[in-house]
Amino acid sequence: MFFSGDPSNRKRVDLGGRSSKERDRQKLLEQTRLERNRRLWLRQQNSAAIKIQKCYRGRKVVEAERSRVRDKFFLTFGQCCQDVNRQCFGPDSDFLRQLLFFFNPKYAADVSALVETCRLLQQFVQDNGDVVGLFAGTDYACKRGLVEYRVKHLVYACIRVLYENRNQLKDQLCLAPEKSNTSANILLKAIILLIDQRLPWACNTISYLLRRNIYSLFREIILTGKENFQGSIGIVSSLEHVLALIISHVGLEPCCCPNIDPCWSFSSQIFTFPFLWRLFPHLKEIFATPGLSQHYVHQMALCVKDHTNVLPADISSDFPGYACLLGNLLEAAGVAFTQPGSFDWAVDFATVATFLLQALPPIQAGHNDSRMGEDDMLVGDDLTEVVLNRDLEQQISSAIDPRFLLQLTNVLLGGFSPARGSPDDKEVAAVGAACAFLHVTFNILPLERIMTVLAYRTELVPVLWNFMKRCHENQKWSSLSEQSAYLPADAPGWLLPLAVFCPVYKHMLMIVDNEEFYEQEKPLSLVDIRCLIVILRQALWQILWLNPATTPNFSADGASAMKRHPVEFLQHRVCVVASELLSQLQDWNNRREFTAPSDFHADGVNDVFISQAMTENTRANDILKQAPFLVPFTSRAKIFNSQLAALKERNSSHAIFTRNRFKIRRDHILEDAFNQLNALAEEDLRGVIRITFVNEFGVEEAGIDGGGIFKDFMENITRAAFDVQYGLFKETADHLLYPNPGSGLVHEQHLQFFHFLGTVLAKAMFEGILVDIPFATFFLSKLKQKYNYLNDLPSLDPELYRHLIFLKHYEGEISELELYFVIVNNEYGEQTEEELLPGGKNTRVTNENVITFIHLVANHRLNFQFQNNFREVEEEYPDLPLWVALQKIAKSLKEKKFNPESKRGIFLALLSTPSFSSEHGAIS
Repeated sequence: MFFSGDPSNRKRVDLGGRSSKERDRQKLLEQTRLERNRRLWLRQQNSAAIKIQKCYRGRKVVEAERSRVRDKFFLTFGQCCQDVNRQCFGPDSDFLRQLLFFFNPKYAADVSALVETCRLLQQFVQDNGDVVGLFAGTDYACKRGLVEYRVKHLVYACIRVLYENRNQLKDQLCLAPEKSNTSANILLKAIILLIDQRLPWACNTISYLLRRNIYSLFREIILTGKENFQGSIGIVSSLEHVLALIISHVGLEPCCCPNIDPCWSFSSQIFTFPFLWRLFPHLKEIFATPGLSQHYVHQMALCVKDHTNVLPADISSDFPGYACLLGNLLEAAGVAFTQPGSFDWAVDFATVATFLLQALPPIQAGHNDSRMGEDDMLVGDDLTEVVLNRDLEQQISSAIDPRFLLQLTNVLLGGFSPARGSPDDKEVAAVGAACAFLHVTFNILPLERIMTVLAYRTELVPVLWNFMKRCHENQKWSSLSEQSAYLPADAPGWLLPLAVFCPVYKHMLMIVDNEEFYEQEKPLSLVDIRCLIVILRQALWQILWLNPATTPNFSADGASAMKRHPVEFLQHRVCVVASELLSQLQDWNNRREFTAPSDFHADGVNDVFISQAMTENTRANDILKQAPFLVPFTSRAKIFNSQLAALKERNSSHAIFTRNRFKIRRDHILEDAFNQLNALAEEDLRGVIRITFVNEFGVEEAGIDGGGIFKDFMENITRAAFDVQYGLFKETADHLLYPNPGSGLVHEQHLQFFHFLGTVLAKAMFEGILVDIPFATFFLSKLKQKYNYLNDLPSLDPELYRHLIFLKHYEGEISELELYFVIVNNEYGEQTEEELLPGGKNTRVTNENVITFIHLVANHRLNFQFQNNFREVEEEYPDLPLWVALQKIAKSLKEKKFNPESKRGIFLALLSTPSFSSEHGAIS
């Protein structure tokens, strides 16, 4: 009944609500887990150490065994294999088994033994001719596994020797097999002998070599000995022969070799070597054979978008791998195009070349002629510094020559006849590949040679138009973007065709004469041109207004922008070339109307657009500057009048302070006006000017100038200044005016007079005064900063025009006419001869270059002769606001061709100007 236990052994209670035994249990589990992990880590360390020791001991044992077998081999077969006979190559002999077991390409004795083995092999085969019997005896089927093992390892050993000793053997690699008995040549000839396609083990041997990344070894071998290679026709080196045999194994019947990783393939390791065909010209012919080139180019097409992860490291900074690959591919294309079944190859080729071209920096032309303004205009973007090796750049540029372009377009587009209905997949693929390649080519390479051959020697324009018309009629534009490797699936399908069609057709129109365009309806019918205008108008409106892309400024560096933003840059180029083509077609329509002027107007121009266009730096205002023909003339006049009224209202408050009065002698009206108006500041020119005439007796004429006398003054001064007797202007046979190219010989101050005339015309427009000046159409084009073409020549020199048209349609041999690329100028009785291009005196006009000759003659007569006047004025007055204003006004004469008999005359013609700012001088 009394407590007999130990009072110190009382139960402990955790006030935290949890038993201490539970805490001890968690701690014990954590300690156990850490201990378990520590023991596991020790076991792994011990296991790894044991494996390393086993491997090391195993290697030591193998090395010892190899050394023992090597000693036995040399003891048995001799130090120089002098005791080797035919039976030693048989399946029952230990000769090859021992040699392949101990062989090390870094040991000189082993290399000597292998070289002698290869020499004996060639000797025995030459004596008997039976390679299979030499290795397998009489029963190849039973010994097949053993024989194939020995052969493939023997071949690989030979290649390893060449690779490991490439620095010592580099002088022997390029020699012809029949003229050399060097070690390298013996090894290469043995490889050729053992991988002959007629042998039963050929495919298995090549497969084994490909799995060992054999092309990377050959790349290093070629790189070491490239300075010694002298590729020439008729001489095929042993190394080239080996490569030709290996690249033929691509899995085509009867070959059964598997595909390998693209990183280690012939396309990436060998094809990216600079100037490959110069080193191995015979290899080029092998590569271009049907099926072979198609396999490799198709392999490239599958991975070209990610080529930076596929190609090996560049040999040097000026020899990037993708550029070397492109140069070699372009050189091989000329041969491949002539092979049967080249359509599929051409589609893959265009795809590969497009992405490789796009990665290039822009390539400049070898000879630039400053007078060829049209070519300068076509290039457009400033060229960045070329970083490629000059020879590599020349290889690429020279490969894309007229003959190449003719072959490519004929293969891709030549097989499609005019048809109705939607284009099929084959046609879509061909057009997409061709257009992507040409689009990139236009922005990378100089266009002097490209445009002429595409416009006049191929059927590119009619074929592309037929395709575009059917896509437009059947609403099948999306099929192009869905199948194109260049465009994303959601991009408008008409971008690529328009980017190529517009500049080529525009170039073609440069040499088309009026009879061809209007009467013969070549190259497109007037009905088709009306449909084309609709397509271009809708495309421009969608790009500029409906779906504008927020893109950077592409004018500074077009090639780099094309790499960074390919789709946005494509939209930008379509916008530019479509605007230029529509403007040119509108000029044709102004000469002789073949469609309603409203066909050029966008459907979405409304009051909202017009109100926005009145404000600078808005989207509508930008459209008005870039493509004013989309906006009706009346709308543009309304915008201009509102801006002019606002400007006059701003100046009206200062009119009382800016009034100027001048006394002008009637018999010296031009000189007095020149001296007094030139002294006025721009603000004064915007103000009111009052004129008092002085008669021939020095007496002021009676009357108050309320505007009528000033108007009379403006009419008289323009009549005097533009009189041909004054020497600043000349007139055509139709009595139309154009600047006198020799004005500097008549007036010392001819540049200042042109400046003054800009002031006069600007003031006349500002005051709304009709000025009746019959300018020649080609001169109006120059004022609009546009180039004149062959169809503008009749207004200046109808006789020269007739001669050029005769040449254009001449069916005989033009070279017999003894014409050269020179032109004779006759100014004021002095004849001078100028070359139309460098070396023109020695360049005869032929049937092949007559189109270029016609273009250069027309360009010289219509553009170059007058360019000096404009250039000199701009150089004399670098901040010439009035002359700049005159040019900007005239540049906007897009809608109405100037007609001196028109009631609205020059004033309303100038109303087509979209907008001005105060920096443009008095007219602002």
